Amino acid sequence: NEDPKSPKSLHYMNPHAFNNYQDAIINVGEILEKYNHDQMFPCYGFGAKLPNGNVSHCFALNGSPSDPRVHGVKGILDAYSHCLSNVTLYGPTNFADIIKVAADKAQRAARHEYFVLLIITDGEISDLDKTIDAIVTASALALSIIIVGVGNADFSNMHHLDSDERALTTSSGLKAVRDIVQFVPMRQCHNNGAELAAAVLHEVPRQLTSYMASRGITVSYTHLTLPTIL
Repeated sequence: NEDPKSPKSLHYMNPHAFNNYQDAIINVGEILEKYNHDQMFPCYGFGAKLPNGNVSHCFALNGSPSDPRVHGVKGILDAYSHCLSNVTLYGPTNFADIIKVAADKAQRAARHEYFVLLIITDGEISDLDKTIDAIVTASALALSIIIVGVGNADFSNMHHLDSDERALTTSSGLKAVRDIVQFVPMRQCHNNGAELAAAVLHEVPRQLTSYMASRGITVSYTHLTLPTIL
Protein backbone atom coordinates (compact mmCIF):
# COMPACT_ATOMS: atom_id res chain seq x y z
CA ASN A 1 0.00 0.00 0.00
CA GLU A 2 2.80 2.41 0.94
CA ASP A 3 2.22 5.94 2.19
CA PRO A 4 -1.20 7.22 0.96
CA LYS A 5 0.50 10.53 0.16
CA SER A 6 2.71 8.80 -2.40
CA PRO A 7 1.48 8.39 -5.99
CA LYS A 8 2.85 4.82 -5.78
CA SER A 9 0.32 3.91 -3.09
CA LEU A 10 -2.91 2.10 -3.94
CA HIS A 11 -4.51 4.49 -1.44
CA TYR A 12 -3.19 7.62 -3.15
CA MET A 13 -5.90 10.27 -3.46
CA ASN A 14 -5.43 11.54 -6.99
CA PRO A 15 -7.40 14.80 -7.36
CA HIS A 16 -8.20 13.84 -10.96
CA ALA A 17 -9.14 10.16 -10.67
CA PHE A 18 -10.39 7.60 -8.14
CA ASN A 19 -8.01 4.99 -6.77
CA ASN A 20 -8.81 1.25 -6.84
CA TYR A 21 -10.39 1.29 -3.39
CA GLN A 22 -12.70 4.13 -4.34
CA ASP A 23 -13.57 2.42 -7.63
CA ALA A 24 -14.53 -0.78 -5.79
CA ILE A 25 -16.60 1.13 -3.21
CA ILE A 26 -18.48 2.98 -5.93
CA ASN A 27 -19.08 0.16 -8.41
CA VAL A 28 -20.12 -2.46 -5.87
CA GLY A 29 -21.62 -0.09 -3.29
CA GLU A 30 -23.98 1.60 -5.72
CA ILE A 31 -25.56 -1.79 -6.43
CA LEU A 32 -25.73 -2.98 -2.85
CA GLU A 33 -27.20 0.26 -1.50
CA LYS A 34 -30.32 -0.28 -3.59
CA TYR A 35 -31.13 -3.22 -1.31
CA ASN A 36 -30.61 -1.33 1.95
CA HIS A 37 -33.77 0.49 3.00
CA ASP A 38 -32.12 3.05 5.31
CA GLN A 39 -28.88 3.48 3.31
CA MET A 40 -26.83 3.18 6.52
CA PHE A 41 -23.65 1.09 6.30
CA PRO A 42 -21.36 0.05 9.17
CA CYS A 43 -17.80 0.57 7.84
CA TYR A 44 -14.60 -0.84 9.31
CA GLY A 45 -10.93 -0.68 8.55
CA PHE A 46 -8.26 -3.29 9.32
CA GLY A 47 -4.49 -3.25 9.48
CA ALA A 48 -3.75 0.18 10.91
CA LYS A 49 -2.15 1.90 13.87
CA LEU A 50 -4.78 4.16 15.43
CA PRO A 51 -4.17 7.63 16.88
CA ASN A 52 -3.96 6.05 20.37
CA GLY A 53 -1.03 3.91 19.19
CA ASN A 54 -2.91 0.59 19.14
CA VAL A 55 -2.77 -1.64 16.07
CA SER A 56 -6.24 -2.81 15.07
CA HIS A 57 -7.68 -5.27 12.57
CA CYS A 58 -11.22 -4.03 13.11
CA PHE A 59 -11.88 -0.36 13.78
CA ALA A 60 -14.67 2.05 12.88
CA LEU A 61 -13.75 3.82 9.67
CA ASN A 62 -15.55 6.99 10.78
CA GLY A 63 -13.71 7.05 14.12
CA SER A 64 -16.87 6.30 16.13
CA PRO A 65 -16.72 2.80 17.69
CA SER A 66 -20.19 3.23 19.20
CA ASP A 67 -21.76 3.92 15.79
CA PRO A 68 -19.63 2.94 12.75
CA ARG A 69 -22.49 3.59 10.31
CA VAL A 70 -22.33 6.11 7.47
CA HIS A 71 -24.96 7.16 4.95
CA GLY A 72 -24.75 5.84 1.41
CA VAL A 73 -21.79 5.36 -0.87
CA LYS A 74 -20.76 8.99 -0.42
CA GLY A 75 -20.60 8.43 3.32
CA ILE A 76 -18.34 5.41 2.80
CA LEU A 77 -16.03 7.39 0.51
CA ASP A 78 -15.87 10.29 2.98
CA ALA A 79 -15.12 7.97 5.93
CA TYR A 80 -12.40 6.22 3.90
CA SER A 81 -10.77 9.52 2.97
CA HIS A 82 -10.99 10.83 6.55
CA CYS A 83 -9.53 7.60 7.92
CA LEU A 84 -6.42 7.75 5.73
CA SER A 85 -5.46 11.06 7.25
CA ASN A 86 -5.92 9.81 10.83
CA VAL A 87 -4.34 6.35 10.96
CA THR A 88 -1.05 4.76 9.93
CA LEU A 89 -1.30 1.74 7.64
CA TYR A 90 0.04 -1.34 9.39
CA GLY A 91 0.29 -5.05 8.56
CA PRO A 92 -0.34 -7.90 8.57
CA THR A 93 -3.56 -8.53 6.61
CA ASN A 94 -6.01 -10.24 8.96
CA PHE A 95 -9.67 -10.90 8.13
CA ALA A 96 -10.98 -12.99 11.04
CA ASP A 97 -11.94 -10.07 13.31
CA ILE A 98 -13.91 -8.28 10.59
CA ILE A 99 -15.75 -11.48 9.62
CA LYS A 100 -16.66 -12.16 13.24
CA VAL A 101 -18.20 -8.68 13.55
CA ALA A 102 -20.33 -9.29 10.44
CA ALA A 103 -21.26 -12.76 11.65
CA ASP A 104 -22.39 -11.36 14.98
CA LYS A 105 -24.75 -8.96 13.17
CA ALA A 106 -26.04 -11.80 11.00
CA GLN A 107 -26.52 -13.99 14.09
CA ARG A 108 -28.95 -11.38 15.41
CA ALA A 109 -30.71 -10.86 12.06
CA ALA A 110 -34.47 -10.63 11.86
CA ARG A 111 -36.23 -13.25 9.76
CA HIS A 112 -36.38 -10.98 6.69
CA GLU A 113 -32.80 -9.65 6.94
CA TYR A 114 -29.70 -10.69 5.00
CA PHE A 115 -26.20 -9.19 5.21
CA VAL A 116 -23.42 -8.71 2.66
CA LEU A 117 -19.88 -8.04 3.88
CA LEU A 118 -17.68 -6.33 1.30
CA ILE A 119 -13.93 -6.58 1.97
CA ILE A 120 -11.49 -4.62 -0.22
CA THR A 121 -7.86 -5.67 0.21
CA ASP A 122 -4.48 -5.40 -1.48
CA GLY A 123 -2.64 -8.10 0.41
CA GLU A 124 -2.11 -11.80 0.86
CA ILE A 125 -4.08 -12.93 3.90
CA SER A 126 -2.01 -13.51 7.05
CA ASP A 127 -4.50 -15.31 9.33
CA LEU A 128 -5.80 -17.89 6.86
CA ASP A 129 -6.68 -20.62 9.38
CA LYS A 130 -8.55 -18.23 11.69
CA THR A 131 -10.33 -16.72 8.69
CA ILE A 132 -11.43 -20.15 7.47
CA ASP A 133 -12.71 -20.95 10.96
CA ALA A 134 -14.68 -17.68 11.02
CA ILE A 135 -16.17 -18.28 7.55
CA VAL A 136 -17.17 -21.86 8.31
CA THR A 137 -18.80 -20.73 11.56
CA ALA A 138 -20.68 -18.00 9.67
CA SER A 139 -21.73 -20.24 6.78
CA ALA A 140 -25.08 -21.09 8.38
CA LEU A 141 -25.96 -17.42 8.95
CA ALA A 142 -27.71 -14.78 6.83
CA LEU A 143 -24.43 -13.58 5.36
CA SER A 144 -22.50 -13.37 2.09
CA ILE A 145 -18.86 -12.23 1.93
CA ILE A 146 -17.52 -10.41 -1.14
CA ILE A 147 -13.75 -9.92 -1.36
CA VAL A 148 -12.29 -7.55 -3.95
CA GLY A 149 -8.52 -7.74 -4.47
CA VAL A 150 -6.76 -4.58 -5.62
CA GLY A 151 -3.22 -4.32 -6.95
CA ASN A 152 -0.90 -7.08 -8.12
CA ALA A 153 -0.47 -9.19 -4.98
CA ASP A 154 -0.54 -13.00 -4.93
CA PHE A 155 -4.19 -13.74 -4.17
CA SER A 156 -3.99 -17.54 -4.25
CA ASN A 157 -5.32 -17.90 -0.70
CA MET A 158 -8.27 -15.67 -1.56
CA HIS A 159 -9.23 -18.13 -4.28
CA HIS A 160 -9.01 -20.85 -1.63
CA LEU A 161 -11.63 -19.02 0.45
CA ASP A 162 -13.90 -18.83 -2.60
CA SER A 163 -14.68 -22.53 -2.38
CA ASP A 164 -16.76 -23.13 -5.52
CA GLU A 165 -15.38 -26.64 -6.10
CA ARG A 166 -15.68 -28.10 -2.60
CA ALA A 167 -16.86 -27.06 0.84
CA LEU A 168 -14.46 -24.90 2.86
CA THR A 169 -13.10 -27.01 5.72
CA THR A 170 -11.36 -26.07 8.96
CA SER A 171 -8.15 -27.73 10.16
CA SER A 172 -10.30 -29.74 12.60
CA GLY A 173 -12.43 -31.10 9.74
CA LEU A 174 -15.55 -28.98 10.20
CA LYS A 175 -17.14 -28.18 6.83
CA ALA A 176 -19.01 -25.07 5.75
CA VAL A 177 -22.78 -25.44 5.54
CA ARG A 178 -22.79 -23.50 2.26
CA ASP A 179 -20.49 -21.37 0.10
CA ILE A 180 -20.78 -17.75 1.23
CA VAL A 181 -17.60 -16.22 -0.27
CA GLN A 182 -17.01 -14.65 -3.68
CA PHE A 183 -13.52 -13.34 -4.52
CA VAL A 184 -12.67 -11.24 -7.58
CA PRO A 185 -9.32 -9.53 -8.34
CA MET A 186 -9.94 -6.10 -9.88
CA ARG A 187 -7.22 -6.65 -12.48
CA GLN A 188 -9.35 -9.45 -13.91
CA CYS A 189 -12.04 -6.88 -14.78
CA HIS A 190 -9.70 -4.56 -16.73
CA ASN A 191 -10.87 -1.42 -14.86
CA ASN A 192 -14.42 -1.99 -16.10
CA GLY A 193 -16.78 -1.00 -13.27
CA ALA A 194 -19.82 -2.80 -14.64
CA GLU A 195 -17.79 -5.98 -15.15
CA LEU A 196 -16.47 -5.78 -11.59
CA ALA A 197 -19.96 -5.33 -10.12
CA ALA A 198 -21.29 -8.24 -12.17
CA ALA A 199 -18.46 -10.54 -11.11
CA VAL A 200 -18.55 -9.85 -7.38
CA LEU A 201 -22.34 -9.96 -7.08
CA HIS A 202 -22.86 -12.95 -9.35
CA GLU A 203 -23.30 -15.48 -6.54
CA VAL A 204 -25.25 -13.37 -4.02
CA PRO A 205 -28.79 -14.25 -5.24
CA ARG A 206 -28.03 -17.98 -5.06
CA GLN A 207 -26.41 -17.60 -1.64
CA LEU A 208 -29.41 -15.66 -0.36
CA THR A 209 -31.97 -18.14 -1.66
CA SER A 210 -29.99 -21.12 -0.33
CA TYR A 211 -30.03 -19.52 3.12
CA MET A 212 -33.75 -18.76 2.94
CA ALA A 213 -34.45 -22.32 1.78
CA SER A 214 -32.49 -23.67 4.75
CA ARG A 215 -34.83 -21.67 6.99
CA GLY A 216 -37.98 -22.73 5.20
CA ILE A 217 -38.60 -19.23 3.83
CA THR A 218 -40.04 -19.05 0.31
CA VAL A 219 -38.37 -16.42 -1.88
CA SER A 220 -39.32 -15.60 -5.45
CA TYR A 221 -36.39 -15.23 -7.84
CA THR A 222 -38.29 -12.44 -9.58
CA HIS A 223 -37.66 -10.32 -6.50
CA LEU A 224 -33.92 -11.01 -6.50
CA THR A 225 -33.06 -9.74 -9.96
CA LEU A 226 -30.07 -7.43 -9.74
CA PRO A 227 -30.03 -4.19 -11.74
CA THR A 228 -29.47 -4.35 -15.48
CA ILE A 229 -25.84 -3.30 -15.06
CA LEU A 230 -25.23 -6.94 -14.19
